[in-house]
Amino acid sequence: MLVLRGADVVDANGIREADVAVEDGTIVSVGDAPDADEEIDASGKFVAPGLIDAHVHLMMDGRPDVTSIVDDNETMLAYRAAANLRSALEAGVTAVRDLGAPRSLAIDAGEAVDEGVLDGPQVVACGENVVMTGGHGHWFGREADGSAEVRKAVREQLKRGADVIKCMATGGVLTEGAITGAPELDEDELTALVEAASAKYVPTAAHAHGTEGIKNAVRAGISSIEHGTFMDRDAAELMAEKGTYWVPTVKASHGILTEGVEAGIPEYAVEKGEEAANAMTDAFEYALDADVKIAMGTDAGTPFNFHGEIPEELELMVEYGLTPEHAMEAATVNAADLLGLSDVGLVEEGCRADLVVLDADPREDVTTWQSPTRVVSRGTIVR
Repeated sequence: MLVLRGADVVDANGIREADVAVEDGTIVSVGDAPDADEEIDASGKFVAPGLIDAHVHLMMDGRPDVTSIVDDNETMLAYRAAANLRSALEAGVTAVRDLGAPRSLAIDAGEAVDEGVLDGPQVVACGENVVMTGGHGHWFGREADGSAEVRKAVREQLKRGADVIKCMATGGVLTEGAITGAPELDEDELTALVEAASAKYVPTAAHAHGTEGIKNAVRAGISSIEHGTFMDRDAAELMAEKGTYWVPTVKASHGILTEGVEAGIPEYAVEKGEEAANAMTDAFEYALDADVKIAMGTDAGTPFNFHGEIPEELELMVEYGLTPEHAMEAATVNAADLLGLSDVGLVEEGCRADLVVLDADPREDVTTWQSPTRVVSRGTIVR
């Protein structure tokens, strides 16, 4: 048995002083704990759930021009994924959703973590993105046109073992020639995608920047909108009505704007990134006013957006209007709900022992997530 002793336990249900006892990877009690085989003195500190990132790309490493990854072979991409998994875990991230990698690379990475071959967060993975021919991310996606082709593309990912199906409903920042907010897969194609995934009870995610693409995806029944940059008030209200999650990925544009062309980011990406960043203030206003469900995601792997810096997303969301408590919920219970993980996101008896020890109350100091003093994953001390 492992006991984290003397801490203030904090999660979406509030705060209480308690010991946290862990056995066989599961939290067995939150309260007064007996002597244990191993103890962590957490007095004066805060024990919180591990973070959950609902949007990463494990094969990407934050390089300035992500399209250059096409020159790397799949073996190198796998090594990179392994390194990124370890970096994310050490940063206190205990579950991730990979939303696009070649073939079954991310699906296989998740199996390697589950089997103990790799150290890393639990991985929920989509396989390959479904994209229109020449659309955003075509260089690592599965191109498909028309409802029949889209259904087949979805079934290919399901055959590989995909936990979620990801598609491109609009253009994006990092594909040259793509118009960021312009619709790509149309509503009929998106509906076919959702129907094919739902037949296997598998959720869906749509990269969608522009308002029309967002609305197409929501009406089609997509589970989550990724980015949602140019969301208008009507789109936000539609998302709230349908219960569609929003994953803002603020860090994606932050890295592009912070480093710029001088760091090697393509000029077209910087120009589109600036346009996207300028629209985010309004998107957050509309989403918060409509009470849209928000889950934390970073798009980790995009330019200067490193897996080891995932916790910075919570600070950025607070800068856009979330409270630190709301940001914590987005990165724990909300993200767990979106990923379909019923045993993580809280510090409660019966939950998986994915925990971080923090120096400050994260409901008051959102930056404390960026420097956990301890990380526990599946009951094992990582650091």
